[in-house]
Amino acid sequence: LIVSGVALGVAVIIFLTALINGLQATLIDKTLGAQAHIVVRPPDEVARPLRDVDGVQLLTQIQNRAQRLRSIDQWQTLLPLIAAQSGVVAASPVVAGPGLAIRGEANRAIALLGIEPEQFTRIIDLAGKLVAGELRLGAEDVLIGTDLADELGLRLGDRLRLETAGGRGESFTVVGLFDLGIRDLNLRYVYLGLRPAQNLLDLIGGISNIELRVGDVFAAEAIGNRIEAQTGLVADSWMESNRELLTALRSQSISTGLIRFFVAVSVAFGIASVLVISVVQRSKEIGILRATGASRRQVMTVFLLQGALLGLLGSIAGAVFAFALVLLFTGLAPGFPFPIPITLPIILGAALLASLTGLASATVPALRAARLNPVEAIRG
Repeated sequence: LIVSGVALGVAVIIFLTALINGLQATLIDKTLGAQAHIVVRPPDEVARPLRDVDGVQLLTQIQNRAQRLRSIDQWQTLLPLIAAQSGVVAASPVVAGPGLAIRGEANRAIALLGIEPEQFTRIIDLAGKLVAGELRLGAEDVLIGTDLADELGLRLGDRLRLETAGGRGESFTVVGLFDLGIRDLNLRYVYLGLRPAQNLLDLIGGISNIELRVGDVFAAEAIGNRIEAQTGLVADSWMESNRELLTALRSQSISTGLIRFFVAVSVAFGIASVLVISVVQRSKEIGILRATGASRRQVMTVFLLQGALLGLLGSIAGAVFAFALVLLFTGLAPGFPFPIPITLPIILGAALLASLTGLASATVPALRAARLNPVEAIRG
């Protein structure tokens, strides 16, 4: 019964851990599948206050300056240095700015994104998000979202005029339709080649952002801080722009940790209660062992091993039960929105937790058994 109870607790730990990990991985993939992990950009322009001159007090009220689209100074030199930073997997130059998409009498406010496809696809898998057309960005080619295409009545091969606030405008051919999974992004994002975007946004030879992908998404903020300290640029990580998502992920992790703790406590009490009863019921046998030469250490080791084995056997059975639970759960809901991966680290972690819990819960009964007086035990 105790092994079954331990198995049930271990199965709950494995199943919930895999469930939360699958949910978090899906949320992160959905969120970061359409955005860079870190965006490096020039620092904001700040108005400087006037100083007092010759005893004349000057007014210190400052009106914030309107931010204009600016290029990163010496970005050709900075790009390989930033890409070589520890933890950075890929880096891509981007020209980003506001614009207007016009077709006939219809128009829509958009965000123009000038990219180099070979480098940018290492940040965001645009090829995997295309639903029609091809990933080709020549001098007159653009990629638009499916929702923007519906809004403006566009199809592959149609012409689209793009204009900017500076009065520049050009016509482009729609060569691909993408779906980023977020309607707002499908309505706003328009991808075009880096040079055409530089011409439209009046950033000849320049770029507005360097977008990065990192190996560990939860280290993005630390990597961004290091880049800021070394370059003097601003590095905005996804963790800063998605604070609510980050809070939700951390809350889920805390909840999983609490569940593990309470399950471990319940398992420990179950093992400890059985071993305490075993000590009481086998007092005479323990006394005989002590009288025939068994040391206190040997008696204590027997009960400690018994507790550890209960935890280990329960963890093995629990892992099998957890696999069956996942198969049953996904079988009852064939359209389940995310995978539930039971990995080896999860199984080993649960097994280690159960074994240590069994060992710890056996400590008190083992000490009680080791302290039994052989004469009193046999007489009792």
